[in-house]
Amino acid sequence: MVAAQTKIVPLADRLVVKNVQQEEVLASGLVIPDTAKEKPQTAEVIAVGPGRVDDKGNRVQMEIGVGDTVVYAKYSGNEIKIDQEEYLILSEKDVLAKIQK
Repeated sequence: MVAAQTKIVPLADRLVVKNVQQEEVLASGLVIPDTAKEKPQTAEVIAVGPGRVDDKGNRVQMEIGVGDTVVYAKYSGNEIKIDQEEYLILSEKDVLAKIQK
């Protein structure tokens, strides 16, 4: 299943995500400069692959879908830039949790 807004088609158990912007101002009113921000670990799923194939040749469906918000492991995935937009390609195993809305 691929979202119409991206030209990236993930394969197997991969997914394409776009990082969710973190709050730039603390509750106390302090503004966090870009150089002090940590790499975000929360992202919105833009596209998902069809799932991996197990040892018996059966397709294992993805547990994550387009539009889900996920938390992924720090320093995982591959960053890419297409049409001035930055995306991250992750394996499903790098996703730690799905955030309920």
